[in-house]
Amino acid sequence: MKNLTDRPGATCVAVSKGPPAVPQYLQAHYWWAYIHPRAVHFFERQWLVNLILWGNYGRLCEAVLDAYGHHLPGRTLQIACAYGDLTPRLANCVTPGGFLEVADILPIQLENLAGKLARDLPIKLHCMDSAALGFDEASFDQALLFFLLHEQPQAVREKTLAEALRVLRPGGRLVIVDYAAPSRYNPLRYFWMPVLDRLEPFACDLFREEIDAWLPKAGGFVVASRQRFFGGLYQMLTLTRT
Repeated sequence: MKNLTDRPGATCVAVSKGPPAVPQYLQAHYWWAYIHPRAVHFFERQWLVNLILWGNYGRLCEAVLDAYGHHLPGRTLQIACAYGDLTPRLANCVTPGGFLEVADILPIQLENLAGKLARDLPIKLHCMDSAALGFDEASFDQALLFFLLHEQPQAVREKTLAEALRVLRPGGRLVIVDYAAPSRYNPLRYFWMPVLDRLEPFACDLFREEIDAWLPKAGGFVVASRQRFFGGLYQMLTLTRT
């Protein structure tokens, strides 16, 4: 793996010496979107990301920033890279002395993200599995899961949510943005859901159940807010660790 500190735009990068093994489900079902170099080059287009989300990328990014009050003190964790300009926008909200840290299991995604970042942004990148984060408990002030859960099998999804809450400090916020069951009056319910079912085999879990079904049974958090967007096709759930 290349040294990310040599990439233009990479300010402060932390990568594990031995990257974790790429899960089988990721290789089998998402090589075409995240792993193959041509895929990364193809999908890293703002207009295309917006098109895939039916014109809602900017709206959903703005909802995330609003959830944090456009103010990110201390340590913020984004779990998994995202195509588009969400991460640089988050970094611009970090207050003096704080850091935005991004954890992703794919070195190629971290390299792609590093190429989008200005040198003066307070960012650290980590090569880690979302289901087994290498951070201490209660070490972050806020965390974000942006369109990750629908790409994971249920067992991995449950571990990811547990890890995201584990690394939050008491009072810290976890913001989750992902698909949801659209209204019966939303025509995409009858078109887009079958498409996703074919391309992303775990996505339909979010059409059948609420995210609450995969949260830790032991609790340790409260639901601060729920929002739906675009006829219910997208959701934002904000949790606070108690």
